[in-house]
Amino acid sequence: MKQNKPKLIIFTGPSGVGKGTILADFFKKVDNNIIYSISNTTRQPRDGEINGMHYFFISKEEFEKMIKDDAFLEYACYSGNYYGTNKKFVSEKLNEGKSVLLEIELQGALQVMEKCPEAVTIFIKPPTFEELEKRLRGRHSESEASILKRLAAAKEELKNADKFSYVIENNVVEKAVDELIEIYNKETK
Repeated sequence: MKQNKPKLIIFTGPSGVGKGTILADFFKKVDNNIIYSISNTTRQPRDGEINGMHYFFISKEEFEKMIKDDAFLEYACYSGNYYGTNKKFVSEKLNEGKSVLLEIELQGALQVMEKCPEAVTIFIKPPTFEELEKRLRGRHSESEASILKRLAAAKEELKNADKFSYVIENNVVEKAVDELIEIYNKETK
């Protein structure tokens, strides 16, 4: 039997594009040789989010101490909150022979791409900008100001799609999941 090649996989796209929905289905359908990297964030948990499962929710002070201690593979401030990937977690999992998937925003993705040029890079885009706005508004989890900030960021983020090895359009979730599985199998088998 062919041995899996552990890979660092960078998965990004604008807020509201459906990254979480795609990944939930993806992880139900693939082998257990891939780990979801849990990021640290200073933002407040959304309804149903669990500390240590969806994110490690920490204070701004704790996050800034980790920055000083060089504990992050990448970090960024997005919509007024910090997000970051713990270096130690990623290297331990890769050394155990597991692929690691980082679901991160664009600033962080570009930082990791610079530090880890061997990473598999995947950008998720919406079928249209209008559909993205509809999805963001449909969450009912943020203020109008926050939605407008995310939409402005999304316009800029979409301009960077061509910097990634793979671009998946999330028009039909099942199709996007199938494309992601195909990429994962191609890159790690």
